[in-house]
Amino acid sequence: MEVKRRTAKALVSKLGSVSDRTRTESLCELRLITKHDPDSRLIIADLDAIPYLAETLYSPSQLLQENAAATLLNLSISAREALMSTRGLLDALSHALRHPSSPSAAQSAAATLFSLLTVDGYRPIIGSKRDIIYALIDIIRNPSSHPRSIKDALKALFGISLYPLNRSTVIELGAVPCLFSLVVKDGRVGVVEDATAVIAQVAGCEEAREAFRKVSGVRVLVDLLDCSTGSSFRTRENAVSGLLNLIQCGGEQVANCVRETGVGIWEGIGEVAENGSAKGKGKAVALLKVLDAGSSVLGDPRFDSLSSNSS
Repeated sequence: MEVKRRTAKALVSKLGSVSDRTRTESLCELRLITKHDPDSRLIIADLDAIPYLAETLYSPSQLLQENAAATLLNLSISAREALMSTRGLLDALSHALRHPSSPSAAQSAAATLFSLLTVDGYRPIIGSKRDIIYALIDIIRNPSSHPRSIKDALKALFGISLYPLNRSTVIELGAVPCLFSLVVKDGRVGVVEDATAVIAQVAGCEEAREAFRKVSGVRVLVDLLDCSTGSSFRTRENAVSGLLNLIQCGGEQVANCVRETGVGIWEGIGEVAENGSAKGKGKAVALLKVLDAGSSVLGDPRFDSLSSNSS
């Protein structure tokens, strides 16, 4: 362990070098070490490498920015607290998202955010950074974005949306049209699954009803439940979750919109209720109950217990 510490210390000391070549060589080594040696991550974080890495995200050099972003991603696996306690880290990640030297740099920055967002307490902090949310939305909005960048941005938006008070900001900054555009136009199963996962979360706030109305969101989610559309089971479970959350926040008016889509909705929800995951089944049963019982169920405390895992 002492050998690892000496090696790490020597590499970290070179991060402050005025020579781009020296810094690049050090970063390349640190990237490899933090990827393949989990024990080294906390050692490197303890040696105050993170401020140097964060500062390097502003570098115009593609090689420097890519390696710094990838090293931060590796460190985030074991040293999340050290990253979040580093002043300016989130601003640096935001810069890498908005001004990436390459798709790889943006992907690592978004993936680092998703890693940090696995900690409940960090969600409101990251969600308060509107520039980060906007940058992530801009990635999924841009048709020229790399597919991997889109998936990483969607995962980060999902993590942000897990905190209820972040959802209105995500909607305000224009995520809903971009998300539904991906669902309707993007044929890649993984992208559609990730997009509907975010949709299901942002549906759980008051602002969602109007935002979804503008893009015919209810109709799209209902269509996804039709087996003939070829939607994956995960996508269908997300559609159920989204409709349930939307009804919980939008009330009987939204429930009527869902009922009016036709009898096919019952079959689609029933399929999830019968064959879905444990969580998916619970949400499907809750949705069937609220649609079947009408307004009497909304506001009933028994309904809350049926769908306690929907947010």
